[in-house]
Amino acid sequence: MSEIKPIQEEQESVVVEGVHNYSSEEHWVKPEDPLLLERLEWFKDQKLGLMMHWGPYSQLGLVESWALSDVDEEWSRNEIDWDIDAEELKREYFDLNKTFNPLRFQPELWADLAAENGFKYLNFTTKHHDGFCMWDTKTTDYRVTGPDCPFHTHKYADITKQLFNAFREKGLGISAYFSKADWHTPYYWAPGMKPGTTTSRGPTYDPKEYPWLWEQFVEFTHEQIMELMTNYGKIDVLWLDAGWVNDYRDQNIRLGEVVERARKIQPWLLSADRTVGGPYENLITPEQTLPESALRVPWESCITMGSAFSFRYEDDYKTVRQLIHLLVEIVAKGGNLALNVGPQPDGRISKTAISRIKGMGAWLNVHGEAIYGTRICEPYSVGQTQFTQKGDTTYAFYLYRDEHEAVPAELHLPLQQPFSRIDLVGGPDNLEFRRTDDGIAIRLPEKEREGLAPIAHVFRIR
Repeated sequence: MSEIKPIQEEQESVVVEGVHNYSSEEHWVKPEDPLLLERLEWFKDQKLGLMMHWGPYSQLGLVESWALSDVDEEWSRNEIDWDIDAEELKREYFDLNKTFNPLRFQPELWADLAAENGFKYLNFTTKHHDGFCMWDTKTTDYRVTGPDCPFHTHKYADITKQLFNAFREKGLGISAYFSKADWHTPYYWAPGMKPGTTTSRGPTYDPKEYPWLWEQFVEFTHEQIMELMTNYGKIDVLWLDAGWVNDYRDQNIRLGEVVERARKIQPWLLSADRTVGGPYENLITPEQTLPESALRVPWESCITMGSAFSFRYEDDYKTVRQLIHLLVEIVAKGGNLALNVGPQPDGRISKTAISRIKGMGAWLNVHGEAIYGTRICEPYSVGQTQFTQKGDTTYAFYLYRDEHEAVPAELHLPLQQPFSRIDLVGGPDNLEFRRTDDGIAIRLPEKEREGLAPIAHVFRIR
């Protein structure tokens, strides 16, 4: 049997790659630089980041810029209700910059909201696959500060700079999302050329047949990355999307070269070349999912608060209970949660999203000690119970599925390690407990059993 995949099978694998796929733990390469190892420990301490996909696409409530890709049309064009062909759709899409005018954008309010509610870093889309730059790049006019964008005269026109500065002032870290693909530049989607790969996500030409054109794209990409690394303050993570852009698919952008250039300016810089593996994927990044088991390498799940990464009209948001349970499970398995919120086209965060963020903040204000700075603690996840640890202290979370679940008089935890004291985080200290054959049984105070079930009972065990 031939080792060459049928075209349809290859297309399907490419659709998955870079969307919900993520690299395996075995493909993670430990950095040799002591500073990078130190920064990875810093990253593992943070636990909760605010991810934001924002651009002209927010005006239509689309799934970011995916509608431009013909191979992704079945799932990305559901919200498009006008009767036009694919090429006209693309022309209409690429004109969205001419109406993008988020006059109610106030970066300091976003930063305050995040900092006051337990978020430790920002991951912002400086450029999605459509190529629209949310910073004042010199490489293209297709940018938020370009003459065709009505927002270019606003005092906050350089959105990336304003956000990065506002979040840094609150002491939060900065992760710069950057798409390695660019569907706007003629160096990647060259006019008049047919796709040279099996997917229209890739370049419209074969880089092996047009090396001079591909080199222009590489230089264009390097220049954009270096602008961000040079002119936009301290960047903690360069978060690189579009995993199909890699040398395995003859799309070698010489990423290592530009990352090392950037590290001469920012030696602490972590690189997340997602889904590719190798020395420049310092973080593994599951998307809209989390691993079944704990990972012993640095990782971060990017998961949406609603149904999509970008703003959608009449979206369905996860509840505060669901979000906290998600965070706890991710942290118990050794990861971070990059919780995505898509801002509205006018520059505001929706009232529902704000409410959810504040609800998370209220819970974290009480229970954050069991989240931040913790590490994996065996058995880490058993049924409704999750575990973390910090130094000599173990934390156990008993998660209630909904507010109507009965709160038992005793909670059984499968924990065998020695300890002498159990406290309820945010509640009474020195709880009564007894040892059992398979762990411990903790007696809850009567007050804790009254009323509706909480999001979780969190125990400090030492």
